[in-house]
Amino acid sequence: MARLAMDSDVSSDQEEAISLARDVVRTEAIALWRLTERLDETVVEAAHCLANCRGVIHVTGMGKAGLVGQKIAATMASLGLRAFFLHPAEAVHGDMGRVAPYDLVLALSQSGETEELMRLVTAIRPNVASILAITQSDTNPLGRIADHVLSIGEFEEACPMGLAPTTSTTLMMAAGDALAIVAARIQGVIPERFAANHPAGKLGRRLAGVERIMRTGRHLRIAHKDEVVREVLLRLGGARRRSGAIIVVDSEPGSLVGIFTDSDLVRLLERGRAGMLDRPIGESMTANPTVIGHKATVADAVDALRARKLSELPVVDDQGIPIGLVDVTDLIGLIPGEFEEDLIA
Repeated sequence: MARLAMDSDVSSDQEEAISLARDVVRTEAIALWRLTERLDETVVEAAHCLANCRGVIHVTGMGKAGLVGQKIAATMASLGLRAFFLHPAEAVHGDMGRVAPYDLVLALSQSGETEELMRLVTAIRPNVASILAITQSDTNPLGRIADHVLSIGEFEEACPMGLAPTTSTTLMMAAGDALAIVAARIQGVIPERFAANHPAGKLGRRLAGVERIMRTGRHLRIAHKDEVVREVLLRLGGARRRSGAIIVVDSEPGSLVGIFTDSDLVRLLERGRAGMLDRPIGESMTANPTVIGHKATVADAVDALRARKLSELPVVDDQGIPIGLVDVTDLIGLIPGEFEEDLIA
């Protein structure tokens, strides 16, 4: 009986803990939903300030708000906005020297009364172009000194004791994300720019330009449409990165007109047409093949190869002149395990 009672207590404690966890998430979710209704033209005005900032965006906050500020600054930087985190306490001990007249300050404080933060914004107010604030109200000390205020409004902290910053930091994070995304949209952030800020990792590789991986120079096999197949194969042999494709071009201006692959060669032999080896390659090539523009991304190349079940993909410039070739083996070799599923799906 004692054992049953103990098991019952454990089960009760577990259920209580699960219920508490759900209450935390539910409380924050409700507050976030209310924040969506509070956001108005102020977020657009503040975003325009960020997008048009001629200097540096200094994101600042103390304690947990400071940690949120570091994340917001990192998000802005990844989107191409020149944002850095400025610690309030360090700033008033000399780091204000890095702030210039064309700079902008984004200050985070739930109460708007944080001593270290208010000391900073009060001192720095005459020396910056603008001060933005994410705080509870535009009537608190921080709200009154700021040029634009994203008010997160009244809310209930998810901490049962109402002590640990929970809902407040979630709201500040969401408001900062919204501000960063709108500012980036105004500034015109494009995938190429985002990729430039993410050279490492899966995301950066997918957004990287196709020019980064395509074969060029001596590894790009090109033949004129009137050249004899046998002679082309001999001329383009030798030490090269293996590719089962020969790009076929016309005389002027050298535009791509077709592609001759291993599969084309095999079909000639299987059909008893070996005599075509002594005919112009233009008669055996695959005309008007699928190509990709030089401004496309690696992900675009993967999509094209997968959609058409291709192994090679010519890359052309704006005039249709071939400048490279993407081979499926290059993608797999470049990023082991990452694109295989896409390519064989």
